[in-house]
Amino acid sequence: MPMFAVHAIDRPGALQTRLDHYAAHRAFVEDQETQGIRVILSGPLQCDNGEVMTGSLLILEACGRAVIEAFVAQDPFTRAGVWGEVKITRFHPRKGHVQPPPQKADQP
Repeated sequence: MPMFAVHAIDRPGALQTRLDHYAAHRAFVEDQETQGIRVILSGPLQCDNGEVMTGSLLILEACGRAVIEAFVAQDPFTRAGVWGEVKITRFHPRKGHVQPPPQKADQP
């Protein structure tokens, strides 16, 4: 399945809204396998000194871009107006470790 990078930059002044919706966003991201999305990597973008979150970066695997677009539209950060700019880009890893999806118990 293809992978996609989601690079989202917060709107100016959205830090408190981000903090208010952080738990809902985390729960949403962690519940995506049931929606056909495998989360490879996710986490907040930060300012240079690491003290303030400024956006989000996710590497997701799904059957197509439309699934990722729906994911972004339903994310609590989108719904609360945290993210100002979101770019979705198909991604092909060349280096690094990407874990294969877990096998079901009935698979060898």
